[in-house]
Amino acid sequence: MGRIAVIGAGMGAMAAAARLAVAGHRVTVYERTETYGGAVRRFERDGFAFDTGPGLLPLPAVYRDLFVKTGKEPLEDVVELVQVDPSARHVFADGTEVALPNASRAGVVTALDEALGAGAGQRWGDFLVRAREAWDRTRRPLLEEPLWPNWQVLAEREPYPSVPHKKLLRTRRAGTLAEIGAWELRDPRLAALLDSHALAYGLDPRVTPASAAVLPYLEHAFGTWYVRGGLRELARAVHERCVRRRVEFVFGAEATAVLEKDGRAAGVEFADGSTAEADVVVAGVAPEALRRPPAAADPVPRTGLPSRLTVLLALRGGRPEGTAHRTVVHAADAGAELVGLFGSGPAAPGTVTVLRPDDPALVPDAGHEAVALVSAVPAGSDGRDLAEQAVTAAERAVPGLRERILWQEVRTPADVAAETGAPGGAVPAPALAAGAGALLRPGNTTGLSGLFSAGGWAHPGGGLPHAGMSGALVAGLVVEGPEFRGSQ
Repeated sequence: MGRIAVIGAGMGAMAAAARLAVAGHRVTVYERTETYGGAVRRFERDGFAFDTGPGLLPLPAVYRDLFVKTGKEPLEDVVELVQVDPSARHVFADGTEVALPNASRAGVVTALDEALGAGAGQRWGDFLVRAREAWDRTRRPLLEEPLWPNWQVLAEREPYPSVPHKKLLRTRRAGTLAEIGAWELRDPRLAALLDSHALAYGLDPRVTPASAAVLPYLEHAFGTWYVRGGLRELARAVHERCVRRRVEFVFGAEATAVLEKDGRAAGVEFADGSTAEADVVVAGVAPEALRRPPAAADPVPRTGLPSRLTVLLALRGGRPEGTAHRTVVHAADAGAELVGLFGSGPAAPGTVTVLRPDDPALVPDAGHEAVALVSAVPAGSDGRDLAEQAVTAAERAVPGLRERILWQEVRTPADVAAETGAPGGAVPAPALAAGAGALLRPGNTTGLSGLFSAGGWAHPGGGLPHAGMSGALVAGLVVEGPEFRGSQ
């Protein structure tokens, strides 16, 4: 039984801690803030409650596996999962609207044909078939196995089977999401639908590789889920699972460096100068938070990751029956949005996701509603100047919204930075193939023996499912050694 120090109490770090404790190790988690969950937090005021991080859970099988493997107890015994239907309502720039059923290809095809015109649904359905092929080609190396030593294979090969397209007497294939939209979907609204899956993770569809087609496919194939009481309930359940497996938590402990001895990790140094010895260290924080050497052969992820602006609205008046849980309000000017988010131009109103959970636990009574508006913004920006613009955009989906506001709370990139320690409040995206490896994350092993990385800043990248998978990979590498090749 070894002593394991885990830095950070984010979802990936806690997933690793629970699995390592079950394997017989003595695990201590050191968290610089006063609570667990990383970005999965809650804001409460006057009987209202809001998620300030992720609002929905894709691929819940990752956390089902965690709870079975750490206690033979179904996830549904500790939280209530609700499948969201429709998966999302979309309000496009031209005013067209469509509500997409959850995990139903036939239903989605029909809905798109009715809203956008005959043939639109079939083009999207055909795209999902191709996206499935990209998913099948990349699922294991990107999600279920440690990062390959020859990760360049993943970086160079585009797994998405693009349709040949004739352009200027040449036959070309889509290499980015934007090209898929223009050449294969051939409808600006379908292109906006595709782009919204990238923008939700702060990815620029103009340069994001076509392999990102797996993002809408993942949601389509495995459904969209909500945790009753908010996603913070999932963080609570994982924390309680760790405690039941005798994981110790030390809050208010800011780790600043990993101790080394004889060429391997030997413990953790804290901001107050104290230290804690360990046989293995698991870092669940952004690389910039620690003085630690990277693995020389790791991919170098792109910089300039966007952050997240969240506007929490306490509303008078109850939630109307039949209201969609999630509505995506697409930017009125997609070009200006991209320049403001990824270029050097002024910040512009962007795509806004409106979350309206049907959950009595979030409101003081049935005469009120709790709504969250979420939008990608540049990391390090103040973001408050866009809050009113987000409300204005949301009014396209919720008429009379502004008149119902009792109060609002704006959560900026600075709040994300304070909660997660990520510079500028940057939010990591899931790992993706192709694109020269710019969207691969560094491996779970590092340049220092005995030091491992878990969470969104390590393989397989950001997002709740990916964080949980990183915890499983780290636990496998610690327990089984470098020969570990993932779950079978």
